Amino acid sequence: MKTVTTIITALLLSTLAGCNGAVGEKELAIGEKEPTIREKEPVVEEKKLLTVDFQKDRTLRYRFVSSRDIESDWGQTKRVSKRGKDTVDKSSETMEMVVAYTPIEVDPCGLTAIKATCKSVKISRRKPPGGQAAGKDAIESLAGKSFTLTVIPTGKIEDYSQLEKLIKEIGKKAFRPDIKRRIKEPDMIGDFFATQWFLWDSISSIENPVDGVSIGQSWKSKLSVPTPMVMKEARDVTYTLDEIRQSEKGRLAVIRSSYSPAESAPRSWPMPYSGRFQMSGMFGFLRGYKVLRLEGQGEELFNIDAGRTEQYNQQYQMQIKASLPFTLGANPLITIKQNLTMELLED
Repeated sequence: MKTVTTIITALLLSTLAGCNGAVGEKELAIGEKEPTIREKEPVVEEKKLLTVDFQKDRTLRYRFVSSRDIESDWGQTKRVSKRGKDTVDKSSETMEMVVAYTPIEVDPCGLTAIKATCKSVKISRRKPPGGQAAGKDAIESLAGKSFTLTVIPTGKIEDYSQLEKLIKEIGKKAFRPDIKRRIKEPDMIGDFFATQWFLWDSISSIENPVDGVSIGQSWKSKLSVPTPMVMKEARDVTYTLDEIRQSEKGRLAVIRSSYSPAESAPRSWPMPYSGRFQMSGMFGFLRGYKVLRLEGQGEELFNIDAGRTEQYNQQYQMQIKASLPFTLGANPLITIKQNLTMELLED
């Protein structure tokens, strides 16, 4: 449904036409010759209007995958192998999730209510850090759960309240059933947050959406950084409209992105946990986490004609410095290679 695009386009054309009516050929003065092709002014490339559109009762299903490889380099501080080499602990974890989005109230020029239902969630881990037991992840309790978002045509989410409530609800399930000590098991709630809180971020963060975006134009935003330890980190992102591709599904805006560490995360982002607690495993034992480096890039394919994201891929690598308690003098270096993907599933 491109009603809002039609309205915005009409406003844009009216502005370009000025007060004299429709845009037409330049009138020639008496005796003035028609300019040759070389003498004519260069054609300014048309800006593209990027809007998020919805059709009532039409459900879109997306598959989200968040995976990371974790390397903890202890140098000589933990133990030394028989060959005298430094020790590096390696592990990985992956979340695969399918979410269905159904518009229940559609206003092309105002708020649209969307019901999101988590159809399936699967967590897999290889050699968990610290050797903690691979129990059921709290995020797996999301299967069958729903929440509602309200969105405007620019893709900006106006009401996160139900999503925030759900994040805190599953955060309570991450703790062991022990009333004496609050021990938090590993979970991938941060990965769920990273995929759902920032839906359509590349579109909603455009500074002047009514003006449209031209090829080569860039704009900025912030995205979250999911980690295996308890941290609230953000990454600065720069989006760039790289090209427009023609496809059988419509015109695809190719939006590139690049990442760097942000100074801080917005206070409005929710925290799944509250109170005092200790995390199980190695990441509950380490202290003083500090991000030393973060860099990466991504690509999104946004269908201009359908008003929806077809897929995206975000990849980055970060290094975190940590320390052991009791001034043991150890500063292990943790390297995380993160990959976040989303793809539209066929009806």
